[in-house]
Amino acid sequence: MTPAAFAPRVADGGVESFAGETMGTNWSLHVLSPPSDVVAGLQAAFDRVVAQMSQWAPDSDLSRFNRAPAGQWQAVQPELAHVMTAATRIAEASDGAFDIGLGKLTELWGFGSNGLVTRPPDSVSPDDRTIEFDAGTSRVRRGAHAALDLSGIAKGYGVDLAAEWLLDQGVRHFLIEVGGELRGEGIRPDGQPWWVDVEMPPTSSRPAWRIALHDLSVATSGNYRRNFEADGQQFSHSFDPRTARPIINGVSSVTVVHRSCMMADGWATALTVVGPDRAMELADAEGLAATMVVGDREFCSREWRAMLD
Repeated sequence: MTPAAFAPRVADGGVESFAGETMGTNWSLHVLSPPSDVVAGLQAAFDRVVAQMSQWAPDSDLSRFNRAPAGQWQAVQPELAHVMTAATRIAEASDGAFDIGLGKLTELWGFGSNGLVTRPPDSVSPDDRTIEFDAGTSRVRRGAHAALDLSGIAKGYGVDLAAEWLLDQGVRHFLIEVGGELRGEGIRPDGQPWWVDVEMPPTSSRPAWRIALHDLSVATSGNYRRNFEADGQQFSHSFDPRTARPIINGVSSVTVVHRSCMMADGWATALTVVGPDRAMELADAEGLAATMVVGDREFCSREWRAMLD
């Protein structure tokens, strides 16, 4: 546990709980000594993420970017630029397994704002889906067949943005969750960390991991949560950019523990795509604490195993 997690410890405090809705899901907060405007402050942070990064909100910065002519550089706000920097880093490190230019593809397969489909598309264009980001000028442009989709990382960033707001208010001990992505800061009044259980896929008979979140985040990418079936075949919401089709690598879920919930979220998505043969090699190379479930088998990275010692 980090020394900062104990300072200052609120040994005689009580845990207060709050909840709400954002990004098409629910958020919850367990906190010691919250400010009086805690709900408004968190909702404002979440609303900022939606306003800049939602593919479901037609007036969001992301939606306007996707409607604008391709090939033109467009300036983005600091929060979106921050997420783009992280997304670009993960994309490069994963050899393109994490791809934020698949927005048109996710819509075509029924996982975007247009809603579900009952059949897979007849054909998928292999044309340019490149998203270019100039970090120096905070500008983005897209290829003719690309559409920006940050659903694999924006929710984790929303957790971080809300957590940073709490820390800026002097709140040191809390557990915040948005749609299954969590960040725990500090400790509980009894000196314990914030304990959370990782949901296991229905295909696995293994017990759930229980993780101590003390200045740490955890995110899980699960292919059993969003999919559709056609002609007896299941199609996942996770896409392999090389094939422009849902993954068929057998991965049920990936969980990543990281200081940043944004990075945990993005890396969980990327490792899901690369599959079991490559995922643990990549996690070890990046120093990630990660675990993967494939059917009833489980794989753990070196950093994950080190956390068990």
